[in-house]
Amino acid sequence: MQKFQILFQDQNIAVICKSSGLLSVPYPGCRAKTALSLLEEAMRKRGTFSSKHRPFAVHRLDKDTSGVMMFALNERAQKTIMDSWQTMVTQRLYRAVSENTRGAAQKLPDEGTIDSPLAYNAYNIAYVPKGGTDGKGGGKDGKLKTVSARTNYKIIARGKQFTMFELSLDTGRKNQIRAHLSSLGFPLCGDKNYRAKTNPFGRLALHARVLEYVNPWTKEQQRFEIPEPPEWLRSCSS
Repeated sequence: MQKFQILFQDQNIAVICKSSGLLSVPYPGCRAKTALSLLEEAMRKRGTFSSKHRPFAVHRLDKDTSGVMMFALNERAQKTIMDSWQTMVTQRLYRAVSENTRGAAQKLPDEGTIDSPLAYNAYNIAYVPKGGTDGKGGGKDGKLKTVSARTNYKIIARGKQFTMFELSLDTGRKNQIRAHLSSLGFPLCGDKNYRAKTNPFGRLALHARVLEYVNPWTKEQQRFEIPEPPEWLRSCSS
């Protein structure tokens, strides 16, 4: 069963925690439940839903990523949040567990930044081009279109088979964390798109743990944190 929890709600903002396997928002023709539709249902039950007070997307989490995310609750709030997102949001932290496909000898520094540009294939899945780029947003042959991407990481635990990462993003590209870690030989557990060979948790091991922001209307600093499943850390202890 898909889990959905409202962590905070006022006149302009709702913060929720969504489960892995739940779409953030519907795609054209989609009839499945989404985080947006579940929030709308909850507001109807509470009597807070109306044509002028309803959820609008301001960012997304991939379907298979769990964790904390935000919705605007009216059109004006959506514009305010999206226009000020880079300054309004003061911290977003993810946790992930990856396979060590290059074995225990593969050693990353304990923390650092991955700034490899990303390209997208015909299925809109991101990857780091093997041939590198020309520094102008294209491949070395001048034909491959790429976008800049920066992921900051810190290693929380190293095991023989798995590594736990804490990550923050300077750019919010689709599949950014998954593509960046995979390019270094650390595909996320359960990630078939990036050729992971194991699925110890029965899901993609990526979780949006922390969302912290300054509320544009109250000027209050608000922080929401939902830990990842405890078995993730245990898997990296040996």
